[in-house]
Amino acid sequence: MAYIRKFKTTSGATGVQVCYKENGQVVKTVHVGSASSEVALVRLLKKAQGIIDAEKGTPMFNLNRFDAKK
Repeated sequence: MAYIRKFKTTSGATGVQVCYKENGQVVKTVHVGSASSEVALVRLLKKAQGIIDAEKGTPMFNLNRFDAKK
């Protein structure tokens, strides 16, 4: 099972990772990046969801509603 993890870095930015769990334990972590603005965070979340979707073939969430082009 894969999920997106957000966390605060020591510099105050928000880090984004894709974590993979097996039998209740994290077995793999992929660092997607760190964002210091809301727009950058949304881009990283879309990228992280794309990583998950590429592996399973079907999107779990529709993140298009978070487009910053409004």
